[in-house]
Amino acid sequence: MREEIIIERLSYGDAAVGKCADGKTILVDGGCPGDIAVIEVTADKKGYREGCVVDLTTASPDRVAPVCPYAAECGGCGWQHISYERQLAAKRDNVVSQLVRTAHMDVARAEALVEQTVPSKRTMGYRNKLEFGCARDERGGFSTGPYRKHTNEILRIDRCPLAHKAIEGAPKAIRGALRYLSGSNDLGVYRVGVRHSARTASTEIALWTNTGAFPRTAVAKTLSQALKATSIVRVMTSDRGKARKLKGVEVLAGKGYWTETVDDRAFKVSAPSFFQVNTAQAERLVDLAVEGLQLDDDAVVADLYCGVGTFTLPLAERCDTVFAVESYGSSVRDLRRLCEEGGYDNIEPIGGDAARELPELGSLDALVVDPPRAGLAPEIVTGIAEAGPERVAYVSCDPATWARDTARLEQAGYELQRATPVDMFPQTYHTETVSIFRRIG
Repeated sequence: MREEIIIERLSYGDAAVGKCADGKTILVDGGCPGDIAVIEVTADKKGYREGCVVDLTTASPDRVAPVCPYAAECGGCGWQHISYERQLAAKRDNVVSQLVRTAHMDVARAEALVEQTVPSKRTMGYRNKLEFGCARDERGGFSTGPYRKHTNEILRIDRCPLAHKAIEGAPKAIRGALRYLSGSNDLGVYRVGVRHSARTASTEIALWTNTGAFPRTAVAKTLSQALKATSIVRVMTSDRGKARKLKGVEVLAGKGYWTETVDDRAFKVSAPSFFQVNTAQAERLVDLAVEGLQLDDDAVVADLYCGVGTFTLPLAERCDTVFAVESYGSSVRDLRRLCEEGGYDNIEPIGGDAARELPELGSLDALVVDPPRAGLAPEIVTGIAEAGPERVAYVSCDPATWARDTARLEQAGYELQRATPVDMFPQTYHTETVSIFRRIG
């Protein structure tokens, strides 16, 4: 079924939103707010429809030509056809909308609390990391690349213009090298990661494999010829059960870690450890969170879900004691090494679950939480109230779970003071939000 509609807005997702003639909402792949478009309905669900643009009657003034030739097929950056100004506005709108819909906040208050989205200086070429899945192609050869939109099929690409120039061509280079190495044999590589720092010139190639025999020397030599790297590692995992378990990291060539700087603070990051993909914007996250806490020199602070310490280090430079809690072993080891090498004797790295460790920390003056997409468990909110910090900085990568937690925190006695969307991921719908809560009772 085809129908001409007006595209009204962007959703929290790749799709744009419009209404069919019968009033039913439709999520439109490839739409831009302001388009008058002929759409093809591809699915009719209970509460909405799905469709795609097949022809433009009138193009929106916010519609632009994508830079990347794979933009229409790749699942990595669904907003390349939308002007950057509209992307920034939509990201703020999504944060406001979630406060209203999920936290049940008054519209006027939500609008007043949410600041304008902090733009990224680079809208292309900003990613310090590329990560791809692997598979065998129709001829049985090794292939690696992003997933084709809405599928688990590997999309063969030669370049990714979202990445720093030094690794923009990595998809083709690494695919060729691993295809040559694989031949008719399976190396067991199921994921490939490449990180590059424009600040330190550090480049690491990480191959994710199951444990077992591996041609280390040949792989290191061939990959070194394909892409200039300061480190090449193999991340070994077991495939028992539902989740893969990290078994170790094997250095094939070079340093065995990737280096990056954030606000002139140096980090050595192991391949399995998380690090923000947009370094310049990570600095904005840190500045907003740390400044919002208004720390005194003698403050005792906790940093939950601290990773390798992106927030931990600047906190330690402002206050007396920082408890840094992280459950992922690779990140904990990186942070401990960083503390030892940097002489941060007022940081106490704690390897453990945040919900379990928080009650053991005692009273706190301030707190940073940067949880995964699922947000905070209810017991974390309870633990925050019991620890009694004066202010909480909540850094979120998902507006919906953040808004849910905002309601919970306000019920626990913490009032939202402000929320700032930060555009970590231009050309995508994703956004980070830095919010500050103050204890009121």
